[in-house]
Amino acid sequence: MSLFKARLESAHNQSTMSGNEHDWLALKPQEPSPSQCCGGGCKPCIYDVYEKELAQWERAKAKQDKSLLMEKKEQSNNSELNPDTFTAFSVSSVEQLTEDTYQYRFELPGNSSLCLSLGQHIVLRGAVNGLEVQRAYTPISPGNAEGYFEVLIKCYEAGLMSQYIKTWKKGDTVFWRGPFGGFPYRPNKEPSLEQLPWSYQENTYTGRLDEGLMKTIINSCRRRPFVIICGSSAFNEDMSRYLKAAGIEEDSCFVF
Repeated sequence: MSLFKARLESAHNQSTMSGNEHDWLALKPQEPSPSQCCGGGCKPCIYDVYEKELAQWERAKAKQDKSLLMEKKEQSNNSELNPDTFTAFSVSSVEQLTEDTYQYRFELPGNSSLCLSLGQHIVLRGAVNGLEVQRAYTPISPGNAEGYFEVLIKCYEAGLMSQYIKTWKKGDTVFWRGPFGGFPYRPNKEPSLEQLPWSYQENTYTGRLDEGLMKTIINSCRRRPFVIICGSSAFNEDMSRYLKAAGIEEDSCFVF
């Protein structure tokens, strides 16, 4: 082999390697910016997703096998949310409630439901002037609402996400992922006091609140209490009447 030919092949190989390295760098996941984190403590957070994708990229690069980047991912559609990937939803209505507060409704296909549990939120992805932003919101529609879900959003003049949200109109496509969070809740279905922990048995009553029980509770207080009432109209009226019969004046009660 001539020296000239050897140099040509060496230059070709170096060019190929350089191009190959460039291709891999182009496929490398980009680290999220602080604006892309909603700060809601999501699991997985966008940084968790990035670390997972980066590890996948590093394995593929080490083996020089780009097919490893095409591993099957769990796909989401409009019938369910996915915490790992964003799902597209269509805006079905926009209602302005106050000067800066809007209620948005999003379509769910058929009779599907988000089925969110108590305290869960979802994360919205938006873009403003080329900057990706993510924020967490809690739907206000019932968790078992069928065919739609709604969010109530207050838009701020200087808010990045607010600038994006205020452009929404009916028919626009918006991307959400989740759900995240929630509060663990287990109701006590104990049928009798004997099944309660002993420390709760002495001062625990079962059954419907009535005038007699209310007097018993009030009389057991060392000082006259201040009472806060919150419930249905019928409940509030009953409790106010029972408290008056127990000697609690109106200025010692507050009804929500």
